[in-house]
Amino acid sequence: MIPMKREHIGSDFDGFLQEEGLLAECEAGALKRVVAWQLEQEMKRRKMSRAKLASRMKTSRSVIDRLFAPDESSVTLQLLEQAALALGRKLKLELA
Repeated sequence: MIPMKREHIGSDFDGFLQEEGLLAECEAGALKRVVAWQLEQEMKRRKMSRAKLASRMKTSRSVIDRLFAPDESSVTLQLLEQAALALGRKLKLELA
């Protein structure tokens, strides 16, 4: 068993990430993965391939692959909105 440092006892994970300067990056990556998952679910519901989505968005398949890559968090809001619109949906963001 690895002993815990006293300074981290009782702190929460968000606090730890914030102290390390990683909270915003982690949350952005998680949000992007959730939206990408929702887009994939809508694609399945509509029986739409990634190639068809790329065609509707007038973009390349590699851009679509980047959109759905789990380790790629630097996707723009514009790209997410374009994908949503191509699926007949809208992207909704809110400040909590």
